[in-house]
Amino acid sequence: MSLLLRANLILGIAGALIVAAAAYSCRSLLEANAERELLAEAGLMLDSAVAMRAYTSAEIEPLLEARLKNEFLPQSVPFYAATQNFLKLHEKYPQYAYKEATLNPTNPRDRATDWEADLVQRFRNDATMHELSGMRDTPMGPSLYRARPIRVEAECLGCHSTPSVAPATMIARYGTNNGFDWQPKEIVGAQVVSVPLARTADNVAKSFGAFMSVIVCATLSLGRDTAEEFPRRGAREITALGACFERMRKSLDKALKLLET
Repeated sequence: MSLLLRANLILGIAGALIVAAAAYSCRSLLEANAERELLAEAGLMLDSAVAMRAYTSAEIEPLLEARLKNEFLPQSVPFYAATQNFLKLHEKYPQYAYKEATLNPTNPRDRATDWEADLVQRFRNDATMHELSGMRDTPMGPSLYRARPIRVEAECLGCHSTPSVAPATMIARYGTNNGFDWQPKEIVGAQVVSVPLARTADNVAKSFGAFMSVIVCATLSLGRDTAEEFPRRGAREITALGACFERMRKSLDKALKLLET
């Protein structure tokens, strides 16, 4: 067996190992980047909900103060406003879910499920914790979530301290069994945004296929100068990985040319 043939065989095996390693690294980087983007979007939605609550408390509730003496208007409640605002957003982004998950809510729709109650309890166990994020299994597949604690502010106590001080119109609508005995600064719930990972699966698969086709062509080019260069655009991690493989390919080109001469 000639030296060049042996070199090609060794380089072929090395190329196969490189492709396998690149496949694993590329897939991991793409998935991690997709998860970061989803969590970033979830963070923006949480910020939007906080802003809506603040706006309702500062500007909407004072305008309705006179009417609130005679009737209960849920539109004046920051919790309700944030949820309704997200429901409108949900029409355009149906994959996202938002909930003001509360342990003892006035409105039954806000009652925390078991996994949401676990998040609330984690916030209660560590008052310095300002946010939680992670992944959980659902009947529809893995889902990412991002959550922030809901603390009782002074303005909340007008409705949620005791039934005796709560608006009569609210009592008439929801009764006296739920949504009371809240304490100042107590963590009573969590704002939770969740989104299924399936939303990014197609994009990850397409990016992975495109990048791997370039890797295979470039790594197995066996010294041909016409091999396509690795992508120079995309996520920072992907472009860095591509630059490493491009340097490796050029080194292999030079080595093969030396052997041929």
